[in-house]
Amino acid sequence: MAKAITVFARKHGGAEGQVAYIGERGARIVLVGADGNWGDLVAPTHKIATTAVERAGITVHEDFDGEFAAKVKTGPYEWTRMAGIQVGGPANG
Repeated sequence: MAKAITVFARKHGGAEGQVAYIGERGARIVLVGADGNWGDLVAPTHKIATTAVERAGITVHEDFDGEFAAKVKTGPYEWTRMAGIQVGGPANG
């Protein structure tokens, strides 16, 4: 996982992340590149996720809000997907 995070960071001019516990499924690592592109990985445990981000050497945030969330660049796909979920907007398909 650390290698995948490092590759993402190189491809996007650096990266920051946030690790969130998602129950029995493990932990989600959300990555935001310096260019605003984002991605995520799911680790089987929170410990594996935190170890991966530590080994990758990225900045890790406690929460996905404020200045960190504002760094995410969204495009038409995200906006139509969010609208489709939230207010009955067009489906992506």
